[in-house]
Amino acid sequence: MSDTKIDEILETVRYLKDRQDILDCIMREVRGRDRHDEDLTRSCYWEDGFDEHGPSIMQGPEYPARANAGHAAFFSMTTHNITSHTCEIDGATANCETYVVGTLLSKDGGTCTFAPGRYIDRLEKREGEWRILHRRCTVDMSLEGSAEWVHGPAVKGFLRPTWDKDDISYKRPIAVGSDGPRWGDGDPSE
Repeated sequence: MSDTKIDEILETVRYLKDRQDILDCIMREVRGRDRHDEDLTRSCYWEDGFDEHGPSIMQGPEYPARANAGHAAFFSMTTHNITSHTCEIDGATANCETYVVGTLLSKDGGTCTFAPGRYIDRLEKREGEWRILHRRCTVDMSLEGSAEWVHGPAVKGFLRPTWDKDDISYKRPIAVGSDGPRWGDGDPSE
């Protein structure tokens, strides 16, 4: 194999690794937010980074606590589902557009809001690690409806998420049938 071909392969592998590391950072950030894991969320932002959610522009290190407080003030649970993702890498800088569908369960558990939007991100690679430097968040539309189904017999006994490191996703090893909060277990927050 020629040196030129080896260099091409190495360049492709570096590019693919950068793309995966960038997407991993974005995915870790939403996981941290949905579990209210401030350390995990904070690890996705550079110290000199900023996050713009609506009228709030926060420094990266301050964002996790403020986001958790905002979610807890209005919702009893959230999920942020990442969909389409584009990424333009230029050296140690990447500009990304990532579609997200935020799903937000009301405090009383009676309604659920779906809010598709996008994260417009600038990430930087420093000392081999990609993190968010600037994030702007859009809300493109919304839909609200009854959440009664999640409280009914079809869901009774299904595992229910928690906003902390007690969530089953942190448990290792994964053990089928082990304890965890479940829908219909009499928890007053249902």
